Amino acid sequence: MTLRRTFIALLAGVGLAAASAAAPIVLRDDGGAEHRLAAPPQRIVSLLPSLTESVCALGGCARLVGVDRYSNWPDSIKHLPRLGGLEDAQVERIVALKPDVVLAAKSARVTERLQSLGLRVVLVESQTHADVRRSLGLIAQLLGTPAEGERAWDAIEAEFQRAAARVPPARRGQKVYFEVASDPYAAGAASFIGETLVKLGLGNIVPRELGPFPRLNPEYVVRAQPDLIIASQQALQSMAGRPGWPALKALPRQACGFAEARYELLIRPGPRMGEAAAALADCVAGQPAGDSR
Repeated sequence: MTLRRTFIALLAGVGLAAASAAAPIVLRDDGGAEHRLAAPPQRIVSLLPSLTESVCALGGCARLVGVDRYSNWPDSIKHLPRLGGLEDAQVERIVALKPDVVLAAKSARVTERLQSLGLRVVLVESQTHADVRRSLGLIAQLLGTPAEGERAWDAIEAEFQRAAARVPPARRGQKVYFEVASDPYAAGAASFIGETLVKLGLGNIVPRELGPFPRLNPEYVVRAQPDLIIASQQALQSMAGRPGWPALKALPRQACGFAEARYELLIRPGPRMGEAAAALADCVAGQPAGDSR
């Protein structure tokens, strides 16, 4: 009798698994559109590096058939067709790949054109930690593995905690200027980068009310006198030559300039944010202690 019940239970479990695999996928993207798919997509085009990385981190790398020109992680996607970027996506080549789904940012200009040609475009927003957590869940659901999204986020959170433990107590609360473009544009407190700085116990010269990535008056940065400057290596090397910027007390010793590949890691809102936090923590911990204010 026990064997019979066990066999029936096993059959029921198989049936439930099969029903789950066959169940249609219904989700709402960050543009507000509802998507219904009979099965998980097998041919995916990604038009943003952070989305490419998310698909791969969630186990869907083999389903990618094309990516934007800036996607470069992991190495396994480097052979894929390059399809332009946010402003100049190559529509004809995307259509020719016959994707089941195109993943794009809300700001992508190509969305309406692709939709008019019959392609399914799933829009994803990733400006804050909450956005990234939600987008990982959305992509995991799209891939047919919904539990993987929360697992990926839990791993990021664990890396945040380990990184925060490496920041010296004397550095906590110090104000950071994080440059994302030399106009200058900064990562404000409302951005995913700003939120990572908070998790590391650091401050930001750009308050939340200025938005995630505001363009600043160069004098604003000088008046704010950040305790620490973080930027690409190339941008950091040019700062002393900007009008008024030699007055920045953090230059040159209280500054972190990252080589291109490492800097890309810092500015991508996706599954490698925990690794980015570790890189930032190492930067902060490596500054000369004597200059700390």
